[in-house]
Amino acid sequence: MSESVQVKQPLVLIGGGGHCKACIDVIEATGEWDILGILDLPEKAGERVLGYQVIGTDSDVRKFVAEGACFLVSIGQIRTVEPRSRAYERVKAANGKLATIVSPLAYVSPSAVLGDGTIVMHRALVNSGAEVGDNVIINTMALVEHDAMVGSHCHISTAAVVNGGAKVGAASFVGSNAVVVQGAEVPGSTFVPAGALYRQREA
Repeated sequence: MSESVQVKQPLVLIGGGGHCKACIDVIEATGEWDILGILDLPEKAGERVLGYQVIGTDSDVRKFVAEGACFLVSIGQIRTVEPRSRAYERVKAANGKLATIVSPLAYVSPSAVLGDGTIVMHRALVNSGAEVGDNVIINTMALVEHDAMVGSHCHISTAAVVNGGAKVGAASFVGSNAVVVQGAEVPGSTFVPAGALYRQREA
């Protein structure tokens, strides 16, 4: 009896910088995706990132939608969310599908919710009842605790902690090793620096 062959889904990455490398590592670890290539700036055409070629620019999104590819925004986010959110909106405007990717080394509770285009990276934890929006980075070793909410277009950076019942507003950045205390509410578009202890609570 022949073994069944898993059919990998075609995937196009948008953005070929350092964060793209980390995304590729997670994507390859899942074994679920066939990375067709990367969309980036015109001057980077033909360059390779970990063996994957830059095959076009943002203007080529519709072409790959027509070919049945899914997309992941692989642009990093620290000081500004704009490049990531623009790329996400371009895919949505073209009726494209955004992949939701979870590292096999991560844990996401069955009762947690992940939005479209979100990536949960190695050793990250998303616990019971947590809700994570669209186009979010839950980075390496980050923790999103029970019943926490993370809005769309956020980056929860390496080893950051969003404690139980806390809320992180859309387009926010929570830096490496930062802690959002239980029940705190981080307004949208907030920059929480690395190592910070965020205590502000909902009024």
